Amino acid sequence: MKDKQTDRWNTYEPFHVVLGDKKVADIIITNHARTRWTDRVENEKTGYSDIAQYMWECLKEGRIVSYYRNEQDVYTIDDDLVFVAEFALSETETDLLGNPLHKMIVVTFLGRMSETMELRDLKTYYSWLRHSRRMTLIKNNRKRR
Repeated sequence: MKDKQTDRWNTYEPFHVVLGDKKVADIIITNHARTRWTDRVENEKTGYSDIAQYMWECLKEGRIVSYYRNEQDVYTIDDDLVFVAEFALSETETDLLGNPLHKMIVVTFLGRMSETMELRDLKTYYSWLRHSRRMTLIKNNRKRR
């Protein structure tokens, strides 16, 4: 979703917001992210445009920060809402110097740290999740024999 409400002085440069080392010119919400938004974040405004508009506002206001300093795929909004995003180069848009702009592809929303305490340390959470799934598979395998 592109920013529809931006007033620009220079009409030759496409609108973009800097996030880390990326210049984000477009936000894409995946179907999986939309379903996770409905399950874990909000039940009323669940359309793709509603989610993208919220993400644009947060991005413009500087409320989106990287969860880990070294990794570039997990981000938080207001130090509460955790989501996973990937970046792809935009084929159509560049800035005035010819540098490519990026599309932010929101893969999934993990939830709010204020509601799910496990999200405060994602590495521990993912290792616990893998362990619990592995144990479930082992238990199911024992039942089949």
